[in-house]
Amino acid sequence: MAKAIKKQVLGRGLAALLQDSKTEESKEESLIYRSQVGTIVELELGLIELNPFQPRTNFNEESLRELASSIKELGVIQPITVRKMEGNTFQLVSGERRFRASKLIGLKSIPAYVRLANDQEQSNQEYILVEQLCL
Repeated sequence: MAKAIKKQVLGRGLAALLQDSKTEESKEESLIYRSQVGTIVELELGLIELNPFQPRTNFNEESLRELASSIKELGVIQPITVRKMEGNTFQLVSGERRFRASKLIGLKSIPAYVRLANDQEQSNQEYILVEQLCL
């Protein structure tokens, strides 16, 4: 009988090593992100992108100034809601008025509830519409 000969391979090459380091980095980032989901964290305003699905396009400047004044006096009472995007950025799900008012008074960060949401869920405007009804 003929015996099958297996080629013994010493390693996977340099590309595999580089890919593994990226994988380890993304695993670590993923663990950090998963630990944030469902919690309220303090996020830098510069890391937050606006929601392209926001149905409201006009924001009353006087109303924003009043909200900014309230935030300056009392702080942000209700956190905004965001979802994690690529890299170290987040996208606004709800709370654009609080976000804009916080920027208006020069805050560097804002309390944010981090949730999981894909693009389809993000374009579902329940959160935004519910928030508008509560105003």
